[in-house]
Amino acid sequence: MCQPTNMFDRSAGIILPLFSCASSESWGVGELADIVPLSHWMRGAGLSILQLLPLNEMAAGQQSPYSAMSAMAIDPVFIRVPDLEDFDAVGGEASLPAADRAALADVRVARTVDYSTVRRLKQIALEASFQRFVNAEWKQNSARARALHTFVTAQAWWVEDYSVFRAIHARENERPWTEWPEELQRRDPAAIDRVRRELAREVLYYQYLQWVAAGQWHDARRRARGVSVFGDLPFMVDTDSADVWSRQHQFDLQVSIGAPPDAFSADGQNWGTPLYRWDVIARESFHWLRERARRCADVFDGYRIDHVVGFYRTYGRPRDGAPAFFTPSTEPEQITLGEQIVTLFRDAGSHIIAEDLGTVPDFVRASLVRLGVPGLKVFRWERCWHDESQPFIDPRTYPPESVAVSGTHDTEPMMSWWEAASEDEKQKVRDVVPGASAQASCTAVRDALLESLYESGSAMVLLPIQDVFGWRDRVNAPSIVADSNWVFKLPWTIDAMDQVPEAQERQTTLRTWATRHHR
Repeated sequence: MCQPTNMFDRSAGIILPLFSCASSESWGVGELADIVPLSHWMRGAGLSILQLLPLNEMAAGQQSPYSAMSAMAIDPVFIRVPDLEDFDAVGGEASLPAADRAALADVRVARTVDYSTVRRLKQIALEASFQRFVNAEWKQNSARARALHTFVTAQAWWVEDYSVFRAIHARENERPWTEWPEELQRRDPAAIDRVRRELAREVLYYQYLQWVAAGQWHDARRRARGVSVFGDLPFMVDTDSADVWSRQHQFDLQVSIGAPPDAFSADGQNWGTPLYRWDVIARESFHWLRERARRCADVFDGYRIDHVVGFYRTYGRPRDGAPAFFTPSTEPEQITLGEQIVTLFRDAGSHIIAEDLGTVPDFVRASLVRLGVPGLKVFRWERCWHDESQPFIDPRTYPPESVAVSGTHDTEPMMSWWEAASEDEKQKVRDVVPGASAQASCTAVRDALLESLYESGSAMVLLPIQDVFGWRDRVNAPSIVADSNWVFKLPWTIDAMDQVPEAQERQTTLRTWATRHHR
């Protein structure tokens, strides 16, 4: 594991979803072990922070990492199947039927992630591996069986509810829990006890997957020396999740969370996820949020708090069409709530970054400064909006307690933004980044913009991998559900980056900037 000695030491890193960085051994998607070859390239580039998107298990049929069946579980799609002792024992890839081996070859070279095929193939391999584990290890009470038992005992605070939920969910053909038999919806103790016995093998299967994932992730982080791995704590929790099912009293299912109207969305946003009952959560001393913080500290060196303003004031839209509202309703209450929650995240043992974008009241940003939690400085949005000409803010004046970024997983890539910008906007950029001159080539503009962030006053710089290379590929286009979202893959396998001329050039350039600007 690796942690920066000081959150405000000058450092640089990249933003890259794990699913995007597949290696030659991966099964069509970036996997837990793939942060190891990635870290080799990053160290050569002078990069010390890897910012990932959430690794939580995605909801059935979904490919968004922000739509999860559990706020705690790692998605089994990220497990490296060839590294499984049990899969090797049943014959490895050679044991797959010819048609499945052909499908595996296809997803390995596919330009984007084919989640449906990848999940199908991995399910076949993981179920075969588990059956071998049960027969050769669990029934014999072997050392590996005892290791799984130890894991389940240590992680019982989340893995018990999760594994029972997943087992029932699978038996119910992945129907949402709100459509299960009533006694299971309301978690009748006798019904839950009965189903736990009936589905004992299935419950153990989901515990086995989390044990395997935990072992592979721990090993990968240990081997990714010199790189701190940051995660992302989603603000939202999906209705059809183990967390909501097991804590129904903490959520209002009749109200949906969203975002209020702003300059980018006249109608605001409706995310369809249930509203937190902050009064109930507070009366229980924020126990579940403390558990989420504890889990993130176990899994990551640090993490970004998604939609941090929502932890101060949550925008709720009643499903019956009644007027939307904020909860809590008053500014003093909002400050008290937000500071309690951000403090418990901060004090759990990980470095935290606040995603403070969108419509964020000044009092929230002032609160984050008081708490010593850095927010994001997205260059294209950092302007003196109250001045008549709305000039860009010189990145060199960004405060150290901030994270300078060229974009996020939700924005269009930096060069797409630049190409679509008006001449007036481009000239305002040139006022603070002279290297982005009208005569400069696209690559020169790209590098001028990126180096201005390296030169910035922010202690940390994080660059989406697309912006590092000047690509136009998007990770996600917000507010739409499309097959093109969340499927981006690097154009080469991650373990080949050291041999790709373009990646070698970027590595050298980033290292030069890191040295020049003391990162």
